[in-house]
Amino acid sequence: MMSSKTQILENASPSSQSVIFGLLCAGFVVNGIVISFIGPILPVFMAKWGLDDSRAGLFSLVQFSGSLAGVLLSSALISAKGFKPAITLGVAMLGIGFALLNAPTFALALVASGIYGLGYGFATPGTNLWVGEMYRERRASALNIMNLAWGAGAIVSSPLAMLTVRMSHVTPVLYFVGAICAALALVLLRMPFGKPPQEEDPAPAATKPKMGGVGVAALLGILFFVYVGTEVGTSYWAPAHAQRATTWSTNTWTLAPMFFFAGLLSGRGTVAAILLRWKEVTVAVGGLLLAATGELIFLSARSRLGLFGGAFLAGLGLAGLFPIFIAWLSKWFGVRARKVGGVMFALAAGGSALMPPLVGVVSRYSGSLRLGLLVPLAGCIVMLAVIGLLRPGTRG
Repeated sequence: MMSSKTQILENASPSSQSVIFGLLCAGFVVNGIVISFIGPILPVFMAKWGLDDSRAGLFSLVQFSGSLAGVLLSSALISAKGFKPAITLGVAMLGIGFALLNAPTFALALVASGIYGLGYGFATPGTNLWVGEMYRERRASALNIMNLAWGAGAIVSSPLAMLTVRMSHVTPVLYFVGAICAALALVLLRMPFGKPPQEEDPAPAATKPKMGGVGVAALLGILFFVYVGTEVGTSYWAPAHAQRATTWSTNTWTLAPMFFFAGLLSGRGTVAAILLRWKEVTVAVGGLLLAATGELIFLSARSRLGLFGGAFLAGLGLAGLFPIFIAWLSKWFGVRARKVGGVMFALAAGGSALMPPLVGVVSRYSGSLRLGLLVPLAGCIVMLAVIGLLRPGTRG
């Protein structure tokens, strides 16, 4: 019988692998800053250009439409040239787009958000897939650490935005973060990630682990789409909702996403250890129940404690989900995760492009952002249902 062909990647040396992992963690820190900064600064841009909720949602639509394009392009690039070109190009574009965000017109600002969104689409899938392949048995824990770094950057974005608003100097901060991205891209360009994918005969069919099929891929794709849409939908609109929900004497409402990302950060730090003892499906279901509770508290709160506490609980509950979904992708699809992963990250980008604007549309036509925030709450319910259909506990 004729043997089929699959692709594998020649690993970097253990020492190089550790250095690359550290650099990619640093890249995820600035990634978190860039992608999350628009949320707390959004009310300022809304006032600057006279935007309503529906038009303000265009930032998310353009940013993550660019991300979708980046994911699709990066999938082909990774298959042909390996991880380095996609990750390096992505980090560089994150910096370029972010540096240009405070443009003189709304249209140019949207173009800038599309550029760094494209960079996000190149850098994020490649980074996650590289970690998933290199750390194998420890992939869920390693991916949590990697995404812990992203959460740290996302947390920094809120006080950074608050500081720039108070100082009325947005552009220098954008330039500074952009310069960090450029420097990091140059360093990554010199690192030995390994050779591009090479073809090799796979193990005999009798010895292969059971792989995921089309049905599993479809359900997993729904999880990627809804999860990222839920996370971005919550963090994107958190400052605007906090600003309207109660009276503020200062611009402290800009910190609402910080509490959400603080929940993500602390949760990922904890989940990395919990996953060494508990089943992934148990952590995922428990996290979704907690996230739904937090979303409900946040959208109904009329006090600072309720707003910040609800945002924190929502982030805490969502913390371990994305790394677990990536771990399932790598585990169930093996080497095929590189190609299937392109579809999954494209769906994730689609969710982040569509769900936040959907919150804005519901808010506009219902006249209440509280009703708009029912969208991410519904996302938690959908994910619980899909995990029930997927039954991860039966798949090893």
